[in-house]
Amino acid sequence: MNPSIARAGRPATAFVILLGSLSMLSPFATDTYVPALAAVQAEFGASQVQVQQTLSVYLLGLAIMSLWHGAISDAVGRRPVMLAGVAVYTIASFGCALATSVEMLLGFRLLAGLAGGVGMILMRAIVRDSADGPAAQRLLANVMLLFSCAPAIAAILGGWLLGWFGWRGIFGFLALAGTILLAWAWRALPETLPRAQRQSLHPLALARGYAEVFRTPAFYALSIVSAAAFQLFMQYIGAAHPFMVTHLGFTATQFGWMFIPIVIGYVLGSAWSGRTAGRWSARRAALVAMVPIFIATTWNVLWHAFFPPHPVASLAPLLVASIGVGLITPAAQILVIELFPTRRGLASSCQACAQLVVTTLTVGVIAIALSGSALQLALGQFGWSVAILVGWLAYEALLGRAARRMPPAGQ
Repeated sequence: MNPSIARAGRPATAFVILLGSLSMLSPFATDTYVPALAAVQAEFGASQVQVQQTLSVYLLGLAIMSLWHGAISDAVGRRPVMLAGVAVYTIASFGCALATSVEMLLGFRLLAGLAGGVGMILMRAIVRDSADGPAAQRLLANVMLLFSCAPAIAAILGGWLLGWFGWRGIFGFLALAGTILLAWAWRALPETLPRAQRQSLHPLALARGYAEVFRTPAFYALSIVSAAAFQLFMQYIGAAHPFMVTHLGFTATQFGWMFIPIVIGYVLGSAWSGRTAGRWSARRAALVAMVPIFIATTWNVLWHAFFPPHPVASLAPLLVASIGVGLITPAAQILVIELFPTRRGLASSCQACAQLVVTTLTVGVIAIALSGSALQLALGQFGWSVAILVGWLAYEALLGRAARRMPPAGQ
């Protein structure tokens, strides 16, 4: 464990809970809001496209600023960037609660997106600052156990808040949560990046750092793995309303229950990753993870090719696939950061940006295009599983090529 954390005297459990809570900011900003889309459309007389854009513009803000959170933290430290991001997120949430037009809501959602990814991005860098190798994977898996609970909690809570207080109450809750987290982080979050390891914010130094990341083929291969894995369920989150209400027959207030199998699967996979860290190689973890992923996505396609959608048969693939996602994601994320030991924050930012760009495309375009039938959604999910396999095979090929280029020992 990083000496700064040990000196702070904070139990590891408290540290994990704090990091997990900070990483939940972003999924809460999307998933608590999904049940309110129809209410926002009705109040402002907006089009369905405009209301959908209040989700997409948040993800766009995440993608834009995700390139910078980590790079700035490499220069000034993790703690000040984290605190500033949470503060801006809280202010933006208050602004959303007070919005008087859909345009005003879009503006504050963009601002919230620019700040909301700070917890998710810096969490990875803080984990790698604080531990090495299998210990880092174990710590990240434990944080991801909490992070994985966010979608289900947020979606269900969003439905309750909508019923009790209306859609503005959802943003009031997000603002209150941000305020509490800001106070907690101010008091308890240690600085994990020593001054001696910080990097320059000079434009040329940053350009060299980004160039190093973006000209590394292994970065792209591993980013494909983690981004495609995330889309196995993000595609369904983007199409939650038509999938649950139109295809499966749930009510508008019940479709948040779709998140429960996702969370159960992700929790099981993350726990599995934590228990096998240090005992399994990254290669073994990835190959084992692909078994439940391909079983789930193949079943999903076959069922919907021959049978009508069914609540159990259609939701079970989300649970099983999410087990694989929870197992493979910590390993892939740690491997990316370890490619750039002096630029962990920047590497985490670039990886998060790649994932967020793909997620924005998925939620804003792909999910809508595939939402016409459960079979189309199943085919899309199978396509993402193939992308995971291709990304991992590319990473292994690059490792093999690098090993062949190394001179024999003793030369």
